[in-house]
Amino acid sequence: MLQLQNISLTQFKNYSHQQLRFTQPIIAFTGANGVGKTNLLDAIHYLCFTKSYFTGVDSNNVQHGSAGFRIEGIFDKNGELFKTCIILRENGKKEITCNEIPYEKFSQHIGLFPCVMIAPDDAGLITAGSEGRRKFLDTLLSQINPDYLQQLIVYNKVLQQRNGYLKQCAQTQTRNNSLLEVLDEQLVQAGNYIYQTRNNFLPLFQQKVLEFYKQIAGKEEAVGISYESQLHQSHFHALLKQSTDRDYLLQRTNYGVHKDDLLLKLYEEPFKSTASQGQRKSLLFSLKLAEAETINEQKGFYPLLLLDDVFEKLDTQRMHNLLDYVCSRKAQVFITDPNEERVRNVFEELGREVQVYSL
Repeated sequence: MLQLQNISLTQFKNYSHQQLRFTQPIIAFTGANGVGKTNLLDAIHYLCFTKSYFTGVDSNNVQHGSAGFRIEGIFDKNGELFKTCIILRENGKKEITCNEIPYEKFSQHIGLFPCVMIAPDDAGLITAGSEGRRKFLDTLLSQINPDYLQQLIVYNKVLQQRNGYLKQCAQTQTRNNSLLEVLDEQLVQAGNYIYQTRNNFLPLFQQKVLEFYKQIAGKEEAVGISYESQLHQSHFHALLKQSTDRDYLLQRTNYGVHKDDLLLKLYEEPFKSTASQGQRKSLLFSLKLAEAETINEQKGFYPLLLLDDVFEKLDTQRMHNLLDYVCSRKAQVFITDPNEERVRNVFEELGREVQVYSL
């Protein structure tokens, strides 16, 4: 089992200094909006992923008027303790250690202490463009497959180099196809690995999502999830070849796994335009719980579950179905809600103890 025993924050967001110790599998942060409930979840996410869930800019998380931040926590993973520390220095340099040993690459930390976050903005996973769904898929696969994470890092780096080269060619009105070919070979090698991993993973994952959807919604509906990729139709290298002139013209790479998507449907129609609010929320939670279940199957323990303001997102029955599942698993759960009485009542009905921090 994976548990976070304690956390210490210094100059992180609205916290000058805060120390919390966690003694129960279910922990709730309650208090009015703006007191820092979500910030605590984000600090936990930092300890798991080395970055914020909400922003890609570390300096945005420094307390106003301060020059850096520090987050420390102790994880208990199957009885073994791990002290994790993340420091953002005044000069913007980030340092991460585990048991006081610094990482050569931050990516080495990913997957050691997995977590799954559910936050208000996650609705975009259903309603927005493909980028969020690719990120969701990449986050899950990176936590269970270190090779996938490394290939993804390589792919994104080469893609950036290739797009930069195409822009340079437009500026100089020159072409060097031999250099483009070198970049293509690197892109194809990493891209094929990513494509095959995603393609092999999706069928079993899809089944999990559908099972959770039925459990949360309380009924069976014709929900469909499929993997869409340009590489279904042709070899990656051939696609790059046929698109060379277009790539030069548009100054970007038009084919590749960076265009992949998860197609979500309800009764064979696009989910985002057909589903009700309740159906969208049911699918969102189903995707996240399927992520948690997949991590448990691959690693032998559940990830930390971070549920931000979920009581406002589901009706009473759907919420009861969700929490009943969450509480029946050997997972440590962190929940935020402005209403302490509601939190206590819900878990009392479920027959579960909850550790409440009133902020």
